[in-house]
Amino acid sequence: MPTLFSRIIAGEIPGRFVWRDPDVVAFLTIAPLRPGHTLVVPRREVDHWIDMDEELSSKVFSVSQRVGKGIANAFPSRKVGLLIGGLEVPHTHIHVVPIDGLNDLDFERQDKDADPRALDEAAERLRTALRSLGYPEASA
Repeated sequence: MPTLFSRIIAGEIPGRFVWRDPDVVAFLTIAPLRPGHTLVVPRREVDHWIDMDEELSSKVFSVSQRVGKGIANAFPSRKVGLLIGGLEVPHTHIHVVPIDGLNDLDFERQDKDADPRALDEAAERLRTALRSLGYPEASA
């Protein structure tokens, strides 16, 4: 059975994509820690990040870094945090989040009722920032 993320990637469930390439996608989470909170996900289903082959792992982290640069431009903060949890969906995903302190990575602080318009606006801000950095993979 496909994971939730595979279903989003396949278009069965809507997603606010900000990056698409043949191996990796990135989309905003529906329960953000902060505006701009993005998930970087390999298209191939791999449950645990340590089980990705080196080539895919390198690609996922490279895209995470690029998305992080876009987040830094679109959502100014002290740093851009990166977190791998992987407990909620059995499909590797990297959380890339603008942060001003470690408490910004506390999942007890998720906005589980985020305004869809705010999420759409955040996705467009991030796509615009990624395109301005020269990344044609930034897409809707």
